[in-house]
This record gives sequence, structure tokens and C-alpha cells, in this order.
Amino acid sequence: MRAALCKELGGPERLVVEEVPPPPLRAGTVRIDIHAAGVNFADILLIAGQYQDRPPLPFIPGMEVGGVVREVADGVSHLKPGDRVLASVGRGGYAEEVVVEAALVHRIPDRMDFVTAAGFPVAYSTSHGAFAWRGRLKPGETVLVLGASGGVGLTAVEIAKAMGAKVIAAAGGAEKLAVAKRAGADHLVDYTSEDLRERVKEITGGRGVDLVYDPVGGDAFDKSLRCIAWEGRFIVIGFAAGRIPQIPANLVLVKNIDVIGFFWGSYRHHKPHMMGESYQQLFRWFEEGKLNPHVSHRVPLARIGEALELLKARKSTGKVVVTIR
Repeated sequence: MRAALCKELGGPERLVVEEVPPPPLRAGTVRIDIHAAGVNFADILLIAGQYQDRPPLPFIPGMEVGGVVREVADGVSHLKPGDRVLASVGRGGYAEEVVVEAALVHRIPDRMDFVTAAGFPVAYSTSHGAFAWRGRLKPGETVLVLGASGGVGLTAVEIAKAMGAKVIAAAGGAEKLAVAKRAGADHLVDYTSEDLRERVKEITGGRGVDLVYDPVGGDAFDKSLRCIAWEGRFIVIGFAAGRIPQIPANLVLVKNIDVIGFFWGSYRHHKPHMMGESYQQLFRWFEEGKLNPHVSHRVPLARIGEALELLKARKSTGKVVVTIR
């Protein structure tokens, strides 16, 4: 099978597409013929050796896929060959085939195509889990979403709206904010030309927001921490800006703020059943038209480096998806 291999740590240009043996089927797994794979910022960190998971070289990156079940191991009863599915695979997605634990594979709605499915698992499950499991988001609350036009940020806008919240979307530039507006954002903040803290105070009448969703880190973290209302919550999703910020504990103290970490990938190992329950809710919202996944770029597997560079250079909105079949 063809696959994109990371043979040495570094940038996206180091990846090579080669023929490799297909992975063996194991107990409790299924084999998927991959049609498309989603691109995530974590893939860039993974191939650079900067992610929480550091697999031995060589390895195949790619954390999420959409495709068709080809083969199931003995004992797998909820899936069968021919099923149209998506899966969170951790790594191995930038290939023509992948073998993955059956519990992490889910049949997709009839109207969901494979490109949409490929970009669905990580971003939508991250935002749903962050709000529903960790952030305790309630209808009527106000949410500030940083990086609101990006892969996870855009899904956060949609899901917060589906859960009944008012959403302030922050992103860099009018084009990116327009994408967030189409996703349902109630208010927009351009943090390249506006003062984030002052604009949020203006929108909320000086109160601040109930919840901040932050996949960005860096300066945006520092500013948004001062935008939180008393007893507000701050969900740390990631550090796309590159700098891991330090938390001034005095602000946490005086406002009774909860700073909450959310690493969605850890649920694959600790509580996989919660991921399955999350997908069922997300699929319901998708079929109701409340979620409209946005894919700005489709790139063939042979140009995998280009796909990752689009994300790294922040030239994409929503998802970048690698097409394989």
C-alpha cells in the first residue's frame, strides 16, 4: 500500500510517500480502505518530535480517516465489510489502509461523504468533549472562541451554538472572521486590529465571558484570561501560536476562575465509550443541519507535505483533507 512515512523528525517536507506492507489485522480490530484523511496541527508536532506521543521511526502520521471497512477480526460484531465509517486512528491515517480498534470506528450518516468524514473526528469531538465533559457549558452562557476559523475553533463555534450559547469568535482578518460568522458566531473580534479585552468588555457590557475556548495559546491566552467573568472557566486546548503561556495565579484567585485542560486523545485510552456517545450526538446535530463541516483544501496523498504546510502557515480555514481514493 502507499503511505506517507516520517523517517526523520522535522518539517512537512521530510515526509516521503512510499510503498509499504499493509498492517496485519489484530484481535478486536478492523481494516479500513481509506478514502480521505484529516490534517491536524498535532500531525505537525508529531513529525517534529514535539507532541505528547513520540513513536519510533519510521511511522505513518495521520490521526483521522474516512473510508470503507474491508475486513473485521473475529469477535467484532457492530461492523461489517462495506460499512462507510470514520475513525480516530492516532496515527497511520496517511495511507491506503489502516487497522484500528473496532471501538474507535463509527458508521457515518448516509449523506456524509468521505472528505467530510475524514475531517470530522478530531475537531468535532474535541469541541464537544471540551464543552460537554470539561467546560460544563450551559444554555445562555457566553463563550469566547479563539482561533475561530481554524480546524477546532470553527467546530467550537458550531457546537457552542448547538448547545445554546452565545458565541464571540476571535480570529485574524476579515476573511477568517467571515467563515466564523457563517458558522453562527454572534459577535466577531479581529485580534490583528482590535483590542481583544476591550472588545469583549464592550460586547458583554463589562461582565466578561463565562467560558474561553483556547487552541491558540501565546499572546491570545494572556489577553483572553482577562476577559473572563467571575467564576468563569478557561479551557486549554492547544498552543497553535507556538508559545506555551504561563498562568498568573493571582488572576485565577481573585476571579475564582477554573483553568481546565482538555486533551481529547487521552479519552481513546481512558474512556473510549465517551467518544462513541459523543459521535452519536454529533451525528444527530449533523443530520439536523446544525453542523456544516468546512473543508478549505483537498490535497492528494502525493502532496502530503503541501497539505501540512497549508495548516502550518495558517493559510487554511476549517479543515485540510488529504484525498487517497
